[in-house]
Amino acid sequence: MPDNLRSQVVTQGVQRSPNRAMLRAVGFQDQDFTKPIVGIANGYSTITPCNMGINVLAQRAEAAVKNASAMPQMFGTITISDGISMGTEGMKYSLVSRDVIADSIETACNGQSMDGVLAIGGCDKNMPGAMIAMARMNIPAIFVYGGTIKPGHHNGRDLTVVSSFEAVGEYSAGKIDENELMEVERKACPGAGSCGGMYTANTMSSAFEAMGMSLPYSSTMAAEDAEKADSAEKSAFVLVEAIRKQLLPRQILTRKAFENAISVIMAIGGSTNAVLHLLAIAHSAGVELTLDDFETIRAKVPVLCDLKPSGRYVATDLHRAGGIPQVMKMLLVHDLLHGDALTITGQTIAEVLADVPEEPPKDQDVIRAWNNPMYAQGHLAILRGNLATEGAVAKITGVKKPQITGPARVFESEEACLDAILAGQIKAGDVIVVRYEGPKGGPGMREMLAPTSALIGAGLGDAVGLITDGRFSGGTYGMVVGHVAPEAAVGGAIALIQEGDTITIDAPARLLQLNVSDEELERRRANWQPPKPRYTTGVLAKYAKLVSSSSVGAVTDLGLD
Repeated sequence: MPDNLRSQVVTQGVQRSPNRAMLRAVGFQDQDFTKPIVGIANGYSTITPCNMGINVLAQRAEAAVKNASAMPQMFGTITISDGISMGTEGMKYSLVSRDVIADSIETACNGQSMDGVLAIGGCDKNMPGAMIAMARMNIPAIFVYGGTIKPGHHNGRDLTVVSSFEAVGEYSAGKIDENELMEVERKACPGAGSCGGMYTANTMSSAFEAMGMSLPYSSTMAAEDAEKADSAEKSAFVLVEAIRKQLLPRQILTRKAFENAISVIMAIGGSTNAVLHLLAIAHSAGVELTLDDFETIRAKVPVLCDLKPSGRYVATDLHRAGGIPQVMKMLLVHDLLHGDALTITGQTIAEVLADVPEEPPKDQDVIRAWNNPMYAQGHLAILRGNLATEGAVAKITGVKKPQITGPARVFESEEACLDAILAGQIKAGDVIVVRYEGPKGGPGMREMLAPTSALIGAGLGDAVGLITDGRFSGGTYGMVVGHVAPEAAVGGAIALIQEGDTITIDAPARLLQLNVSDEELERRRANWQPPKPRYTTGVLAKYAKLVSSSSVGAVTDLGLD
């Protein structure tokens, strides 16, 4: 089998002389037309600190591909900064960008008949976007994470961007003055790299390492450290070898790989967004995965890591403590990881972890000992009830009271909700409802980091519930429930809630309930009218037409066959 299995349709034969002429202009020489062509999907941009250091990694990978006797072709793909667009209309484009990224990588690689792809990304949607494309195309592929940001420092504490969001709530509640707010703002993000806690970017990079699609230890490296560029170079060599062996993503992205990823996400206290993204990747890989699988694994896996947002440490601290391999080895020893799952290196998970100690280092407390976990069970709970017949996702770590029944405070948008919080109109015991922010209704399923951080800053994090058909940032914690499905825009029960209705959120019972009779709900449903689309042209309009329920990953190609 030739190494240039796919690209030979472009480079071989008399009829391809014009094609080769074009390739000569970008650096190909006579001896290069039998080499495999490797796409480098470069997520570099100066839109966000998450991606501003990526170009150096892409260039390092490009040189390594050449040294491995293959031919690199670099192309760009977009990013949207969740942190910068947060709380604005622009945040509606964030989840949409996941599919734009997937579509762009698929388009470039298949349009140019590339033999494999190395994708480099930083901000939240870069990872799932790239992996959706890899699973769809099923050509040899590897993901390189751009790396995490180092923490900022102020008054003896580590800062992340979430510190700044929470400082807004503290300022609005009169707990800090404007000078303190500005000091946190100035120091929260000191350089390049993705947001530093176990937020969505670091959660997804960790998941991909657990799945075997990224190299060991690569998911928690700091963007600005030399080992990050070294890892990018090594990834390129590993990918070229995978092309020669025809080791394909769907051989790696098996049911066992997804279960491994879920186990690791539970152990590290990862983002609720991982649920949405893993469902979408599984769909592209042809692997059956449901919300119930997350609940099954949650019941078995303890939270081992003390990481922000609800904990104390950031990803660079986890890296120094042994990183994801240390967490994986502990899970493997306790039969909570599939050791026979394959990785992009050609080794199994068990082989990759062979030299990793069974217990974490004694001189740190980022990774807890097995007999002293943060929590006995995982933190991402799947709730159901008459408000979420398809399911909803709650992050329950760091919550002192995992049950609340209170009056509904209903808002038709995130902005209206935030205004009420900052104006002091939300009281302890309230259950906030933010609706028409789902995949179709938003459209784009905005994250609610601004309202949830404002609640934390105002001291209401343990006293108020919040439910939404939108999403939450990986930086969110508190008594919050997202991904409520069916969403309001399609007539889900969340659309029928009226101000003052009582709502029960019961995480231990996995219940999300509107305490209104079935007869009353049917009466309200008969009077409900679907809203007019908020957008009628452009990418948001197309997305709203195509997107599925969040309960199956908010994918845009469901049922097209």
